[in-house]
Amino acid sequence: MKFWGSVLLASHFGHVSGVKIEAMKHDIQQINGPNFDGIIGKFRDSAVSSLWFFKDTAEDKKFLDQYNAIATDLKGMAKVCAISCDDWPVFCEKNNVKTTPSVMIYPTNPIPAYLWEGKMETKSIAGRVAKSIPDSSTQITKDNIDVFLSTEPTKPKVILFSNKKTPPTLFKALSSEIVFRRTIKFGFVSESEADVVSRFKVKKFPTILKQQGGKVELKDKDQYKGELKFSGLQEWINTFSESGMGDKLQGSGAVEESIEEAKPWLVQEVPELTGKSSNDICFKGEGLCVIYLQDGEVSSAETEMLNSLSKKFTSQLSDRGAKMKWMWMNLNIETSFKELFEPEQMPTAVVFNPHKRLRFTKLDHGEDGEVKGDEHGLSKLMDKVLGGDARFKMVPGQKLPSFATRDAGKGKGKAEL
Repeated sequence: MKFWGSVLLASHFGHVSGVKIEAMKHDIQQINGPNFDGIIGKFRDSAVSSLWFFKDTAEDKKFLDQYNAIATDLKGMAKVCAISCDDWPVFCEKNNVKTTPSVMIYPTNPIPAYLWEGKMETKSIAGRVAKSIPDSSTQITKDNIDVFLSTEPTKPKVILFSNKKTPPTLFKALSSEIVFRRTIKFGFVSESEADVVSRFKVKKFPTILKQQGGKVELKDKDQYKGELKFSGLQEWINTFSESGMGDKLQGSGAVEESIEEAKPWLVQEVPELTGKSSNDICFKGEGLCVIYLQDGEVSSAETEMLNSLSKKFTSQLSDRGAKMKWMWMNLNIETSFKELFEPEQMPTAVVFNPHKRLRFTKLDHGEDGEVKGDEHGLSKLMDKVLGGDARFKMVPGQKLPSFATRDAGKGKGKAEL
């Protein structure tokens, strides 16, 4: 900056302030007038900073250790800097600093910088700086977990499971770090989200996992085992960020997947059969479709049962070249399919063959309805199909019923035309 010319620089060069900020002893970054923009100013869009204005006074010397504690606590998460008003009086005057010690806080744009007017104490100032760090993570619930996992599939997902209600400062800082914000998706799961916690088999809090594409199949390397410190986590995340995973493709005509284009059913162990998911999970590709029919939403216990049966029969079929795809359908919404399947009781199940001639076989509930649509009943249906004893019924006219058009807001639909 021309404003800070050589004459001004020379006039202050020889002055040594009584406050000694030492690189080997302190975590504070001391700056000067000319390099303010290069350290704080040009990073205002992405980084939070604080700047201590000091002079050679007893009050400033006393404040040094308290301010250094802030720098140590927030190391890597925020820029904690200091400038001598003895050396750079014009800079301090331009920032309206009347007394020292004074601290200016620089939140991310567009929030303007402001002088701290609270107590000049570590806890108060550190709390305000930490609160200013933006949170770019997603609050995950059972309703959005599949969308979170299936959108932007090239980006690794880092998920923190916590017994707190909101993300800690270090996780907010990681999620908003300039490189990670582009290459990684961060998710936060509170312990109260029991369905999500159970799905990832998390037993203790906090736990930090990395999920990469596809369904939830975690390996040992996908869990962070180090100390819960910013630097350790940053190093761990950087190992799968530095390859450029998650960067948008430029010049290839590729378009980053939006939430509307997400296919959550691709990451679900037992997805719901709907008009949108039908080709991906049932009608296209090889295999028969095992469809669990319920008059409403399936419970987490039912999902667990179906997932267990899916793995059991997949294992049995591994050497026979046969494939079974497991899913569920809400007949309260898909009324046209309810007319087709004519369930005797609910829940129930059908095995649907979508290839060449459309046909299906139903779970036989017995003359007195004694066979239920539970694990035992579904196992009997599968044994019957795999044993070649099942009787399949043709779909009338070889034409599928219309799927319901879903209202995303209410979860209900009307038949497609």
